[in-house]
Amino acid sequence: MWPPSNFLKKNCHPLSKIRIKGTPCVTSEFLAININPSTLFNHIHSSAIEARNSDVNGGFSVKLIRRNSLNSPLNNHNYKISRRLMEESTPQSELKRDKEGGEGAQLMKLSLGTPSYEIYAVADTGSTLLWTQCEPCPTCYKQKNPKFDPKKSSSYATLPCTAHECSYANDTGYTSCSNDDQKVCNYNYTYMDDSITQGVMSKETIAFGSSSGKPVSFKDVVFGCGHNNTGETFAENEMGIVGLGAGNLSIISQLAPHVGGKKFSHCLVPFNPDHPNDASIMSFGKGSEVSGEGVVSTPLITKADKNQYFVTVEGFSVGEQFVPFNSSGSVSKGNMYLDSGTQVTMLPQDFYGRLVEQVKKVMNSSLKPVEVHDESGTVLCYNTTENLKAPLLTVHFDGGAKLQLSPAQTFYQNKQYKLHCFGTLNASDTIDEGVGLYGSYAQSNFLIGFDLEKMLVSFKAVDCRKTSSTSPSPSPSPNSAFGIHFSYFFNYVFSFILIVILYL
Repeated sequence: MWPPSNFLKKNCHPLSKIRIKGTPCVTSEFLAININPSTLFNHIHSSAIEARNSDVNGGFSVKLIRRNSLNSPLNNHNYKISRRLMEESTPQSELKRDKEGGEGAQLMKLSLGTPSYEIYAVADTGSTLLWTQCEPCPTCYKQKNPKFDPKKSSSYATLPCTAHECSYANDTGYTSCSNDDQKVCNYNYTYMDDSITQGVMSKETIAFGSSSGKPVSFKDVVFGCGHNNTGETFAENEMGIVGLGAGNLSIISQLAPHVGGKKFSHCLVPFNPDHPNDASIMSFGKGSEVSGEGVVSTPLITKADKNQYFVTVEGFSVGEQFVPFNSSGSVSKGNMYLDSGTQVTMLPQDFYGRLVEQVKKVMNSSLKPVEVHDESGTVLCYNTTENLKAPLLTVHFDGGAKLQLSPAQTFYQNKQYKLHCFGTLNASDTIDEGVGLYGSYAQSNFLIGFDLEKMLVSFKAVDCRKTSSTSPSPSPSPNSAFGIHFSYFFNYVFSFILIVILYL
């Protein structure tokens, strides 16, 4: 998945301890070696894993790409469904919301197994489980790339029912013990839109191609090996989901001891159909803190049996007019949660109705509003192909934090139907009645830091396109870690042959 890292100095081979001309190695004494190729390969693989993990405590960053980005090998421009919330469009009188490919979804590239198997999965702060489709998979949704085959990985292991991680899975779904003698931990996980993933809780080596160009891998990461994954909104160009929520099984929690803390941040590029290849940035652990001028923060709220990132929103301002979250004026703690896996913001019906009425009042009267319906709710759209002149919205958080949202963060463009739509739904099917969902469109162009140790989320207004373009990009990489390790194998064999030639 990554370019070979310089774990060893160029032309310097510790096993041979022989100096090759022009290299800094000091010793040149003869060393007799009886090489077993398979043993040597295993040694090299183990050493590489340890070397990769040696720099992780400082944290690392990865790039997220749009589902329809040309940088994704799973790109499908004919795809018309966005996970959870989109359906195939119909004539405008019954218009369904459509994103021309679900471009709002952010995919994370990672690999798992030995040899490594590359996957692209939705980065989702609204859920906890990391999973991918696995063979055999008789009732799986159609996937463009081959599915992960655990039988082909030497580092794969199923999780027994007695493992404490098996009980963690009950926080996000439910688990059961297999009926065979192996007694493995089976899982069942259901999403808000009734899509499901079912399979076996397992452990595997997971690797990331960081934006610094250095590969980062972790052993024994718990994930779901999905053998039954169904739902109308799962797409053939996504291979699973990376759960980034607050639960014990989340990637955030599992990596925390190795990256310098239970914290992460992301900078999501705004949805723009003219720039589908723009990449977002996500950082893990130490170095992911959001600080400096312009940073505002609000507390994260803990709720029993919930693993989402809950915050308290007092209301929105449309221009100068404040619209309270509750018409009574009272606010419940943790009344919204941040979710990068859902593009639109979803609000309780009462709040949505009052907010939309205020938006309509300040919009250009020459624009005709269009009500767009789908199973999840209703959204306000306007018939225009020009840049929409919409009011600024300000989100008021508990503790005095205020975020000003531009039209690019509150409206999205549907070129197919020549519409600009308000990226907010009235919805009753969020996680709890009276609780809203703060989607990825409203999070774009903010560097957002989640600190689970301080229980604080911080926001800083930035241009995420510039942040992404100035970050070092991952270099092109081989299809699997095998290529890296195999090249080292030949280096060692070459050293051995050289020794034999020199001392015959």
